[in-house]
Amino acid sequence: MGLFVGRYNSAMHRRLLTLARSSRSMLLLTVALGWGAGLLTILQAWFLARVVNQVFLGGQTLADVLPLLGVLLLALVIKSLFVWGADVSANAVAQAVKADLRARLLRHLSTLGPAFTGGERTGELSTAAVEGIEQLDAYFSQYLPAIVLAASIPLTILLLVFPIDWLTGVVFFLTAPLIPFFMILIGRAGEALTKRQYGSLGRLSSHFFDVLQGLTTLKLLGQAKGQAQVIGEFSTRYRDVTMQVLRVTFLSALALEFLATLSTAIVAVEIGFRLLYRNLEFLPAFFILVLAPDFYQPLRTLGLRFHAGMSGVTAATRIYEILDIPLPQASSAGVVNLPEQAVSLRQAGIIFKAVSYTYPNRETPALEKISLHLPPGKLTALVGPSGAGKSTLASLLLRFIAPQEGQILLDETSLDSLPPDTWREQIAWVPQNPYLFSDTLSANLRLARPAASNAELLTACQQAGLEEFIDSLPDGLATRIGERGARLSGGQAQRMALARAFLKDAPFLLLDEPTSSLDPVLEASLEASVRKLTKGRTVLVIAHRLATIRRADQVIALENGRVARQLSGKDVAPFVASLSAQSLITDH
Repeated sequence: MGLFVGRYNSAMHRRLLTLARSSRSMLLLTVALGWGAGLLTILQAWFLARVVNQVFLGGQTLADVLPLLGVLLLALVIKSLFVWGADVSANAVAQAVKADLRARLLRHLSTLGPAFTGGERTGELSTAAVEGIEQLDAYFSQYLPAIVLAASIPLTILLLVFPIDWLTGVVFFLTAPLIPFFMILIGRAGEALTKRQYGSLGRLSSHFFDVLQGLTTLKLLGQAKGQAQVIGEFSTRYRDVTMQVLRVTFLSALALEFLATLSTAIVAVEIGFRLLYRNLEFLPAFFILVLAPDFYQPLRTLGLRFHAGMSGVTAATRIYEILDIPLPQASSAGVVNLPEQAVSLRQAGIIFKAVSYTYPNRETPALEKISLHLPPGKLTALVGPSGAGKSTLASLLLRFIAPQEGQILLDETSLDSLPPDTWREQIAWVPQNPYLFSDTLSANLRLARPAASNAELLTACQQAGLEEFIDSLPDGLATRIGERGARLSGGQAQRMALARAFLKDAPFLLLDEPTSSLDPVLEASLEASVRKLTKGRTVLVIAHRLATIRRADQVIALENGRVARQLSGKDVAPFVASLSAQSLITDH
């Protein structure tokens, strides 16, 4: 049995077993109830053999064997309760393990942050977190108990049969290993196909999710039907590999039934000849013959659950690939806390000292020896062509990634020595395309400050210019806005992001030019809100418009991951005048 269990990725099996430790008592209860049901099966076979023996050879009547029939019925009822209890406890183990693993996976993805998820396909990650973990249900509720029962119940029957009839015991002992042996042979093909099936599902999910997200754009460009054909091709591939898996599954089921039936037939023929030559009494012979199918049943069940186990291991492999990705390392320096006084934080500047960062699997650094200073209470515009390193610098500032060389300082305090969550409480981020969840306006706003009152929400909305829009809604702040703010215009979504920043009231502000994707009318209407938000804060703006750069106290130009120019004061105006649509930024 160890060979059967260990043949397929034994290391992954061991890791999955560790997940069940928190539910060890329920797992032991599942096995105990299953083994108890097996003992009751033996008891049923014994009393059935006695009833037949006493009626067939002893000539007894129904009244004479009625007590035995009563015991037989009681054993049947108790066995049914045991089987039901085993199913309930097995499902409880599976549910507990899935909930724990899903929570671990989501926490790990959250800690890895956008630096990791931005390079992955959302659909594939969703498949791992949802469908992949669901495939572990059968592993823990069916396959894992079946392994233990496939060893314990046949062994119990062997220990009982050998003293009664050693020859039949030898037949059992020699034929039992045939089932797991052939399952290993068939499983070699099934394992590869199961991996292909899961990989096809991941690709199908990823592409389908991407198409759903860009469906509006595809419709506008007239490419929706073409993508429907692509999804059809992915679906056909997934269907084909699924049919191949099913073929192997049905082949294994046929092999199991054939081997179990053949082994039972050998026992029946052997017992029949010995009865014919009076070398065996009827009662033990009939008892063993009735018990023979139940001897092979746990092995057959294990074979049927084997494919569920392979699917679970395949899904777990991808899940643990994510969990094994190392988390960003905290600084070896002692963790310190930020000052509680907002005034002192507003007087602190941010310093980059020779900071470098290279993305995995890339040779060219995204940032190389960057040194710059964001003065407190000032607006710094960050400009540069695509790929210059602007987004990487923003990710470093938000602690989504950590510098591989150099330091980021908050005055004299290293940013690495601050807990990431503590630091992110002190910085507000307004991206170009803010993410809005399918919830109410108030719930989306409270992402910035969960404990905010309705009055504070309305104040933030008023500062962002959303007051009139909210007053026009029948449900006000309780209005649901749809996934990604489907019921809001582009300008309203941007104002929601600004309202979040006003509500958070953080001393540091990071803007990814929130008006760059809007038309001039909407840009002008948001300009006053943006100016009000940046007043008195340390601000870094990834600038795309000349109007933003003109208002900057400092301009930093990046090229090829390095600081090309750093201007402030009177030097800003000549620099803005020299810019054109073909240089570092785009003037809309």
